[in-house]
Amino acid sequence: ALTDYIRAIESPLDIAVMDEDTLKEEELLHIIGEEVDQAYLDLVKTVTVNPELVSEMSQEMSLVFTPLHGTGKMLGERALRNAGFENFNLVPEQAEADSNFTTVKSPNPEDPGAFEYAEKLGREIGADILVATDPDADRLGASVRKSDGSYQVLTGNQIASLMVDYLLLAKKETNQLPGNAVILKSIVSSEFPTVIAESYGVEMVDVLTGFKFIAEKIQQYEEDKSHTFQFGFEESYGYLVKPFVRDKDAIQALVLLAEVAAYYKKKGQTLYDGLQDLFKKHGYYKEKTISVTMSGLSGAEKITALMAQFREEALTEIGDLAVTKTEDFQTSTTTFADGKTKIIDMPSSNVLKYTLEDESWIAIRPSGTEPKIKFYIGAKADSNEAVDTKVEKLEASIEALTAE
Repeated sequence: ALTDYIRAIESPLDIAVMDEDTLKEEELLHIIGEEVDQAYLDLVKTVTVNPELVSEMSQEMSLVFTPLHGTGKMLGERALRNAGFENFNLVPEQAEADSNFTTVKSPNPEDPGAFEYAEKLGREIGADILVATDPDADRLGASVRKSDGSYQVLTGNQIASLMVDYLLLAKKETNQLPGNAVILKSIVSSEFPTVIAESYGVEMVDVLTGFKFIAEKIQQYEEDKSHTFQFGFEESYGYLVKPFVRDKDAIQALVLLAEVAAYYKKKGQTLYDGLQDLFKKHGYYKEKTISVTMSGLSGAEKITALMAQFREEALTEIGDLAVTKTEDFQTSTTTFADGKTKIIDMPSSNVLKYTLEDESWIAIRPSGTEPKIKFYIGAKADSNEAVDTKVEKLEASIEALTAE
């Protein structure tokens, strides 16, 4: 109904307007206040799995938090304190909202440069973890301390892997893990959390890119009672722990990641150590996203032509690796190397995903907001050096495919 109303507007100048005072008098405008903030914060507190651990380590685990001049300060600071964390510091230069984002080139928690001020403060106080939220506080990035005192910025997939492992371990140990537990992720996110989830007997379900598809699944599971949602994430630094929100939520993620850091601190480890332990246990996983810009009308046509070409050629090899499975999310069809097919039970989307004989994969999709075509790479190996080599080879294969 709302969409129909918007479409019926022929000119923005035809829209009736009212001043703010009149809107309030007629109860058409309501400013959300403390009552809603507190209700949300009360729910965020339930993200904590082991309150006793948080209480025990509240002074020991040290965290630096930067909202990067965005909206995350008030809720982030209160959420940490509400959960029981006491030893955290805000980056003072980036604590207040600033639409010019004066101290950063890009207020993006994916960008290592966004941690410059946080790292400076972290080194001064010996912080275990540096956490940044993006301007609207729905995405979260982290940089973790290594044994030599330096900091390593984690990828969204690595952050999700640490959270998934801790969440399932802590719930299993406290009998909070239901038998029909499920985790949701996007089709272009890492398979590392999938392997971790499976080690706890928990199913991982893939959905299309966009948190609305995770929210859609949560709604489905609540209605049919088939699964109980535990966690959802996308590789682009979006996470959801509790379904009282139906979108990615950096405040929830902040509280959970702080608890994960406390868990490793109690073990005498850093989050970086914890990640290395997971690699040693499950294999070394690495992902990379390559965006190729093709501007203008000719660029858009080239992107369309490339996607058509990939579909028409039906690649059987990428580099020197055989393709074992091709998923075409536009036709909702999975085609295996032996010619057998299977229906993909997802809405149609212009995405292709190739799984290779060594469990590596490449996904291709046009950007929905920019004149770009995106290539997502995922690889697994027995060592960090070997997985780096695999990713480099896959990247070279992509360059060859786009040059043809």
